[in-house]
Amino acid sequence: MAVKIRLKRTGRHKLATYRIVVADARSPRDGRFIEEIGYYQPTRTEGEVVLNKEAALKWLKQGAQPSDTVRTILSNAGVMTALHEEKYGKK
Repeated sequence: MAVKIRLKRTGRHKLATYRIVVADARSPRDGRFIEEIGYYQPTRTEGEVVLNKEAALKWLKQGAQPSDTVRTILSNAGVMTALHEEKYGKK
């Protein structure tokens, strides 16, 4: 089963908020998901992000592939750096 970390859209018209979820790659964007690991509100100034970093790191270690936007969010939160340091060691 291919697992993706991606955004699930919520909110009303022109006031979108997104949940950061772990889902099967075959499920629809707003459909079934395995676990919710945070949320993202781009309408706030500088985009508010709340993220469970431990859960995100756990799923990345198990092979989950983040979408492009989620990869940027994880990188800004320092999760991708932590994954890289764990995988290849600190230099």
